[in-house]
Amino acid sequence: MDSCKNKEITFDNETLARFAKAMGHPTRIEILRFLASLDSCYFGDIHNELPISKATVSQHLKELKDAGLIQGEIETPKVKYCINQENWEKAQLYFEQFFHSQQVKAFCCK
Repeated sequence: MDSCKNKEITFDNETLARFAKAMGHPTRIEILRFLASLDSCYFGDIHNELPISKATVSQHLKELKDAGLIQGEIETPKVKYCINQENWEKAQLYFEQFFHSQQVKAFCCK
């Protein structure tokens, strides 16, 4: 059995985990899909798309923004959101690298 201790956590793993955690909720996935289909949109547009409270939408937007997947810009009195293109591409690359680099054992758990 291989030992997993003493393995360093790399910056790429931390970033991948941050992206994965932010994307780990169905509502956040829906928000990302919605924003990816547009150049940008206002908070009210996002809230109108989802059957949840404004406070809940705000919390999901905060999680996505903290992870760097989206960005917001204040245009008084509104906030406009869009996909953070640089981090969106980085997330795509990290997920692709992760899944392509893993070789699953053929007889695991049999």
